[in-house]
Amino acid sequence: MNNLDYGIIGNCRSVALISKTASVDWCCLPEFDSASVFAKLLDKDKGGHFGFLNSDEYEINQYYIKNTCVLKTQFKNDDAGFEVLDFLPRYQKANQEYHAPPEFIRYIRILYGQPKVVIDFQPRLEYAKGETLIFDKKDFIVGLIKDEEHFDSLFLYTNLDHKKIINAEPIILTDNVFCVLSYNEKIDLPNLDSVTLEYEKTKVYWLDWCQKTLHFNHFKNEVLRSALTLKLLSYDKSGAILAKTTTSLPETIGEVRNWDYRFCWIRDASMVVKVISQLGHQRMAKRYLQFVIDLIPDKNEKLQIMYGINKEKKLTEHILDHLSGYENSKPVRTGNAAYQQKQNDIYGILMDVIYQELLKFNCDVENKEELWAITKGIAWVVKQHSKEPDKGIWEFRQGDRHFTFSKVLCWVAIDRAIKVSKMLGKNSKLYQWEKLEQDIKADILKQSWNENAQAFTQSYDSEDLDASVLLMETYGFIDAKHPKFIKTVEAIGQKLTYDGLLYRYKNKDDFGIPKSSFTICTFWYINSLNKIGKTQEALKQFKTLLSYSNHLGLFSEDIDFKTKRLLGNFPQAYSHLALIETAMNFEKVLN
Repeated sequence: MNNLDYGIIGNCRSVALISKTASVDWCCLPEFDSASVFAKLLDKDKGGHFGFLNSDEYEINQYYIKNTCVLKTQFKNDDAGFEVLDFLPRYQKANQEYHAPPEFIRYIRILYGQPKVVIDFQPRLEYAKGETLIFDKKDFIVGLIKDEEHFDSLFLYTNLDHKKIINAEPIILTDNVFCVLSYNEKIDLPNLDSVTLEYEKTKVYWLDWCQKTLHFNHFKNEVLRSALTLKLLSYDKSGAILAKTTTSLPETIGEVRNWDYRFCWIRDASMVVKVISQLGHQRMAKRYLQFVIDLIPDKNEKLQIMYGINKEKKLTEHILDHLSGYENSKPVRTGNAAYQQKQNDIYGILMDVIYQELLKFNCDVENKEELWAITKGIAWVVKQHSKEPDKGIWEFRQGDRHFTFSKVLCWVAIDRAIKVSKMLGKNSKLYQWEKLEQDIKADILKQSWNENAQAFTQSYDSEDLDASVLLMETYGFIDAKHPKFIKTVEAIGQKLTYDGLLYRYKNKDDFGIPKSSFTICTFWYINSLNKIGKTQEALKQFKTLLSYSNHLGLFSEDIDFKTKRLLGNFPQAYSHLALIETAMNFEKVLN
């Protein structure tokens, strides 16, 4: 069974996905959402990669250097051994700015003997839309695409023999070596000493970041790896947080649920910020809130559900027909048409983050006036539109409905707006907002409960169940011990679980009934089981779910119900933030 057995490395500007055999199969430079330079992940023949042709001559072991985002892959046989240290440089400079160039560094160290390597360097720039030519330029090897439609280049600096790399000839290692793959031509040529220094500085940066992270007595390693992964999904330049780092990895092999997720969803990013802030990393939260403030400079500007990482508002969807797709699952897309959708839940999730940050800093934040303006704007939007249907959290592409989750998050928006107004001593709208909050809550309790289903359902006038309603308790809409919430959890457990994994829903959507489990939903269910008092059952299921991660503890968007293979875009912010939240709640009840 194939699986998403990749490690992720990055520097809060871009990432690379490295296979178990140390092949770079996905990397976009200079930034997360740039065109790919390696995309074997989306087309084994055309996509391009950077690895070793003779990896089958060695036993291979791969792991992260503890508490870092430096990936180590060891190659050993009876005669020789070497290790590959892969990373994207990141550290703080003397002027407090961060060094995070658009480059990938591969540092190869001899363990014993004289290892033989055959470098497989196959860059394919611009999503492999044209031919990438490779030239030896004395100081570097350059990959160049140049035609009527495309121009791009990539520079490889190394102390290995250039011609042997270009011709894929065997190289006997007698000393440590390096490869620096840079989007830009370097002014100062890298050497072994400079690469070693970059490695040490980057390693220390991540060790220091982990040291500042709240530590747990239970599931410590899983939480730290998830936190590091969420950090890698943050874009330092703007404060945006990506949902995932890939495009078009299918939810089910051979089907068409393939989307580009290299964007900032307000919902996903706000959920990440709430969790990462609780772990002690306030800078990410502050940077993200400033990102949101910058997005809506005018009071009458409506919030989109998602934006480009550089604050782009138009994310036109395109199909790359020339790529075969992950395991021949077409289409391969760039852009995402969902940016035009209306999803009412985003206001509540964003307001929850604003409230949490003001609470954490006792309102002592530089941009509190802007945040108060956003609060008033959100309350106005919710007042005008909370009774309207929308596309919902799952982004149904056809037909709007009165989704329960969206309605609950409209209530959250007003509830948090009330709390913020009291914190800031701004009470002129309090009566109006309190009345609105009561009306929304009464409407939800009346319309979303279904007697036949004995549960809060996916939408009004429906018997369909939906895992998202489990968040009613998480956001404080209902108490975990409320009989109707307990019945909802039990109904979802009976109707939406399959072999320990959860469906998002079982009713048909635009593409039929989902055939894989959306990973975050199982975390939500485990969390709810714990909350209603079934802690041991929840703990057992949590440990089982953790066992479905890949060999490095990473989760994608989906898990196949039968084979338990990872599916969908990878790694997914949703999955890792839910892992952390679930572990946090276990921490409260376990000794």
